[in-house]
Amino acid sequence: MRQTAVLLVFLITGVAASAQLKVKPDCGVLTVDVFKGWINETKPNADPEQIKTKLPCFTFSEKEAPSSTCGGGVYLDDKGVRFYTQRDYIVINEKFKGKFTAPVMGVKKGGLFTRFGNPKLKDANWEAYQMAYGIMIVYYNAKGVVNKVIISTKTTDDIDLCTTN
Repeated sequence: MRQTAVLLVFLITGVAASAQLKVKPDCGVLTVDVFKGWINETKPNADPEQIKTKLPCFTFSEKEAPSSTCGGGVYLDDKGVRFYTQRDYIVINEKFKGKFTAPVMGVKKGGLFTRFGNPKLKDANWEAYQMAYGIMIVYYNAKGVVNKVIISTKTTDDIDLCTTN
């Protein structure tokens, strides 16, 4: 009798818990427009509330404050995207499953020249391209393939990258 009562309690609790499930908002296909400097028409210098409205599938957000990591942001970590709102840039990493308006992610070193010209700045593991909206920085993995892209409305002189990217 006692086992039946315990089983009944677990069943009722299980049904009540499943009633608490909520569907996560869907952003559809995320599209990085490397020529306009935005993701689904959301620019890196957009207000955090505008980003949340345009991309309601964010996983979490952090207010812009002196105590916040990297000045706050709106993060879509399960999609491979992070908006650093106070610093006005977007990081797209290799988890990104959306699309680019021009091939960037996964391109081998030297493969961006035909589309973007010479980089304004470059180092062994990254290159920064001057764009109409600001800059696009691409990072290369050990195999020489782009595995991270940063889009910013800032210039190469003004950008302040967070060291926890």
